[in-house]
Amino acid sequence: MYIVSACLAGINCNYKGVSKPNKKVIELVKRMKAIPVCPEVLAGQTIPRPNAKIDGGTGMDVLEGKARVIEADGNDVTKLFIKGAFEVLKITQAINAKEAILKARSPSCGCDGVTTALLKRNGIKVYTEENFK
Repeated sequence: MYIVSACLAGINCNYKGVSKPNKKVIELVKRMKAIPVCPEVLAGQTIPRPNAKIDGGTGMDVLEGKARVIEADGNDVTKLFIKGAFEVLKITQAINAKEAILKARSPSCGCDGVTTALLKRNGIKVYTEENFK
């Protein structure tokens, strides 16, 4: 069982309110081999929402309190990104998923994202849609 970024499964939930559908991910969801999640939505953020980026480090640095997540308008959403990451981890553990396919270049799900860092720290193998085979 996989955890997958909901936007890759065709769900309109990214910060612009659109999806980034990936055929392989959609097929996994259809075959009930993957559960779609969006850390930002799970944390209570709206669709659409301002673009955000990690300021001062990586997702792991955010988890360790060494970096922040800042929206384009300057709003600090660090706590929301951490909350969303932990919500995804709860779901991952509840379904006993050992692997995740997450959206590349996202402050939550990208290779240096907050959710990715938390999942990796908890022994979950993380792929992006670009390196999943």
